[in-house]
Amino acid sequence: MKSNLFTGVALGAVLLAGAAHAADAADAADAATIEEIVVFGQGQSRQVQTVSGDELKLEAAGASPLKLVDKLPGVNVQSADAFGGHEWSARIAIRGFDRNRLGFTLDGVPLGDMTYGNHNGLHISRAISGENVAQVEVTQGAGALGVASANDLGGSLQFVSRDPGTEFGGLATAAFGSNDTRRGFLRLESGVAPTGGRAYVSYDYSNTDKWKGKAPQRHEHLNFKLVQPIGKATVSGWLNWSKRRETDYQDMSLEMVSRLGRDWDNFLPNYALAIQVAEIAHNKGEASPPGRFPSFGTVYPGKIKSADDAYYDSTGLRDDTIGALNIDFPITEAFTVKLTGYGHQNEGQGQWVTPFVVSPNYGVAGASDNDAPLSIRTTEYDIERYGLIGSAILTLGGHEIEAGFWSEDNDFLQSRRFYGVSRNSFNRDTLKYARNPFRTDWLYDFKTKTQKFYISDTWRPTDALTVNFGFKSLDVENSAVTVVGANKTGVIKAKDNFQPKVGLSYDLTDDSQLFAGYSENMRAIPSSGSSGPFSASQAGFEAIKGKLKPEVSKTLEAGWRYRNATFQGVAAVYYVSFENRLFGVTQGSGIQGNPSALSNVGGVTAKGFELAADWTFAPDWSLFASYAYNDSTYDDDTRNGDGVVVARTGGKTTVDTPEHLLKSELGYDNGSLFGRLSLSYVGKRYFTYENDTGVPSHMVGDLAVGYRLSGPGLLKDLEVQLNVTNLFDEDYAGTIDSNGFVIRGDSQTLQIAAPRQAFVSLRKSF
Repeated sequence: MKSNLFTGVALGAVLLAGAAHAADAADAADAATIEEIVVFGQGQSRQVQTVSGDELKLEAAGASPLKLVDKLPGVNVQSADAFGGHEWSARIAIRGFDRNRLGFTLDGVPLGDMTYGNHNGLHISRAISGENVAQVEVTQGAGALGVASANDLGGSLQFVSRDPGTEFGGLATAAFGSNDTRRGFLRLESGVAPTGGRAYVSYDYSNTDKWKGKAPQRHEHLNFKLVQPIGKATVSGWLNWSKRRETDYQDMSLEMVSRLGRDWDNFLPNYALAIQVAEIAHNKGEASPPGRFPSFGTVYPGKIKSADDAYYDSTGLRDDTIGALNIDFPITEAFTVKLTGYGHQNEGQGQWVTPFVVSPNYGVAGASDNDAPLSIRTTEYDIERYGLIGSAILTLGGHEIEAGFWSEDNDFLQSRRFYGVSRNSFNRDTLKYARNPFRTDWLYDFKTKTQKFYISDTWRPTDALTVNFGFKSLDVENSAVTVVGANKTGVIKAKDNFQPKVGLSYDLTDDSQLFAGYSENMRAIPSSGSSGPFSASQAGFEAIKGKLKPEVSKTLEAGWRYRNATFQGVAAVYYVSFENRLFGVTQGSGIQGNPSALSNVGGVTAKGFELAADWTFAPDWSLFASYAYNDSTYDDDTRNGDGVVVARTGGKTTVDTPEHLLKSELGYDNGSLFGRLSLSYVGKRYFTYENDTGVPSHMVGDLAVGYRLSGPGLLKDLEVQLNVTNLFDEDYAGTIDSNGFVIRGDSQTLQIAAPRQAFVSLRKSF
């Protein structure tokens, strides 16, 4: 591993050391111009980068749009699959802030906190096809005041969909590869209609097996977008539909990886083994009721030691429809108004075949249906939310004054249910919604009302100096009504009417710029029975609901940017004070669904620095590198309501926060032949609050090589591309909190990353 780190550091050092040479090359007559793939926030008063959606073409076809940002400084993206889209395992963190504490939007429309059991939005991998993403703007410290998010404590990702083209035509892609991967995408463009409007519609379908085990992963998207000028105004609308049917991988612990190997997975399709293990668990008294078939004995077969080592199957099902209508109206040259209305509906089910709850006819004499020593456990989701976003921008001399609002009503139903299965054969399709439960443990009706207002002024007192200042007000009310289960009816409110933001940028020269900024942010309380305060036990909820404080952060950052014809770079430092962080501890294995234990861990202090550079060092050749150092620690030990220490967290590194992140890319493109070699180093990460257990650092390489054909007919505008992911076949844990974090010791909360895989794709524009 040290050699891998040395390789990555050496590659990054070569890039950063080349700045002086690049500056000289800028004066050369034949100097190339940097392709606008990544832009390092020129003119911004905070650390921000914009990545072109074209960057996603170099990833394996069907890759999540999250892959666009993985190479940026301070960003850590992990998943169990090669595409970065497997939702149970997909994670993104920036400067140690996880996805629950980041803001995500698509064309300004909020996507919520992007957790697996999202209560207020949907994952970007479902919201839009990757081919239709035009760009994403990443803010590492704190999002802009106008970002429609109640989660953006530690930054934001604002995705923008591509506009329809002006010419009639389209794009078709086909891909195949490891694990029977098959994917197709088709987009049709209308071109400019007689009304001046233009539109496109696209559809894609992907089907692949898991890289271990034998089960399908299926995704479908249907995207539509229309842009229509009306006088001086532009009206645009889009409607996206997605269908996700995804089989999950078995969660692992370090002990399980050592004992069973990284290829260990759920029992599917071996139902007889799942029945046997469930019976043994009942015979041993590890599951209730006691075993009815003692002939199985009390000794697990092979290397199995527990009923939690593997389950028969687990899946995630999601159906989403999301859309928006937007008007951009420049009333005068100095005054512009924008208004967006949106809606989102979701139905979802997470299914787990559990040996800890038997089907209702288990042990009943003569029964031949619903008689298995296991059942299907679900968490079920229904989201219906609608919102309105508005802003007005007024230019007065050297001032650009902006004011805006965001309002959303969200109705979220969530439940925990169980469905019977038969002993002799598994008589349900876990890629279809389960119906007719025999038991409902809980059902909650959550309503969340969000109101946000902001105002800012961007002032340019001189040509070189830009100053911006403003504030936002955020008011989020969560109400819960208990329909079935432990009583958690109540109202929790998060409100802060003054969250300031100030910053400046100063041009030292035409190529060189300083920037600095300060901001305060608040995260609203999640309305969910599986995360946040509503996931606690009834007694725990009653104890905290009246005194719970929302999480808040204060971020200070400063840096320097440099840019010329062949080189751009950025260096930034930051200091973050994070208060009232909620401390969630998983109780038992995830499949048992026990209430989590919640505490306020108090303060967290994060500080660090980031470097990034992009260098076109020769015709057709480019080099990109980023390095981030993060020192993020808990300020104090964690105590319960009686003042007793429950976790020695004081001075410990925050969970899932690597100290070092290093990314490097070597690219080549001569117009016909193109390719990219990527390296990503991620330092050690802890999954216990007391830092006694974690996963080691890892280095992963990816390779993409392609060729653009030319000629008549089908050869025109045809591209063929080979992708090899995890090039060196690194064996490592990607996700380390699939079942949350624990105070100390080992935990079944790891998702093992995919091994080396290969994919071939064809792209044809017409």
